[in-house]
Amino acid sequence: MSRPTGRVLTLLDLLQSGGVRTVAELADRLGVDGRTVRRYVGQLLDLDVPVETVRGRYGGYRIGPGYRLPPLMLSDEEALAVLLGLAAGRRAGLVTASDTASGTAAAKIRRVLPQRLARRLDTVLESLAFTTPPGEAAEPDAEVLLTVADAVRHRRPLVIRYTDRAGERSERVLHAYGIVAHAGRWYVTGRDPGTGEGAASAGGSGEGRSGAGGTGDGGAGGDRTFRLDRIAGARPLPGAFEVPAGLDPAQRVLTGFATAAYRHEVILRIHGTVAQIRARLPAAVATLDEAAPPAEEADPAAEEWRRVHLRVEELDRLPPVLASLDRPFVIERPDELRELVTALADRLRSCARQVPPPPSGRSRRPGASPQPGRTEPVQRAAEA
Repeated sequence: MSRPTGRVLTLLDLLQSGGVRTVAELADRLGVDGRTVRRYVGQLLDLDVPVETVRGRYGGYRIGPGYRLPPLMLSDEEALAVLLGLAAGRRAGLVTASDTASGTAAAKIRRVLPQRLARRLDTVLESLAFTTPPGEAAEPDAEVLLTVADAVRHRRPLVIRYTDRAGERSERVLHAYGIVAHAGRWYVTGRDPGTGEGAASAGGSGEGRSGAGGTGDGGAGGDRTFRLDRIAGARPLPGAFEVPAGLDPAQRVLTGFATAAYRHEVILRIHGTVAQIRARLPAAVATLDEAAPPAEEADPAAEEWRRVHLRVEELDRLPPVLASLDRPFVIERPDELRELVTALADRLRSCARQVPPPPSGRSRRPGASPQPGRTEPVQRAAEA
């Protein structure tokens, strides 16, 4: 391919990306002057490509509406980005129930790539390793995902057929606010107008430990979050609904996880910044009380006492997490957690004071005492 022909195809690729491109921008990207850009545009017009001229201060060129684009053209970087995205999506479990779709899509892209580029991309993919295990197989049906996404965009009610964690099937109406991908699973969060106040508690029929249930929002309906892979079918209904102002679907799902109705309710006060606390207690695990508005000259990242709420099924998993915070904390409740933290501190203190046996033929100097290890974080836990 001659260089002028390659530049004409590059010009077409730039115009296909959408929007108006100025002559100066195109000249810079192509490495030519403005006069040459206009000549290349003329060649596209000769090929019946509807390039439009936009006049004015911010004018330039753009592709006319309704133009059927020619076969896909990808640069080396774009092809690598697509194939890496497919590979990462499969690894994270963020694929649809048709688990062969990502594989066949990657194969089709490879087939149309130049041999040189295909070999280079295969080299990258073959040498790629992941440090995390493959995501769980919880893929939603592709048609369900597309139907729910359309309902979210156009704010149309849905009827969904759902199977909860206990295996019970139901059909319900859903006002879908958003789709959220979290920890290898797909969720849809919204409002179920068929549930009464308080009926949609976290961990209820909508979700179990692996998902957020939400809480009743008062009035005639309840806030709910559903796993998309448990939706067997979805169809739109006539009408429309309003989405609450300022709603963040991702934060809504995380809050549902943190407030799920597990057996133990834990309330702590931890001294530190939000970032320090979130490093060990993320939003899907715990909620932080909103702090009072800071003073005009206050440092938003300043360390201060913050109240933390979380619910856990097994309390004995929490003491190591609190010790790893390495921040002062106070346990408000339950008392059982205080006893577990104290027991962990005692065990760690005992381990830290142990001295390994001396090499053969040598013994420890009489009267020498073992050097205690650094147990300050756990001592703080015990004193709390």
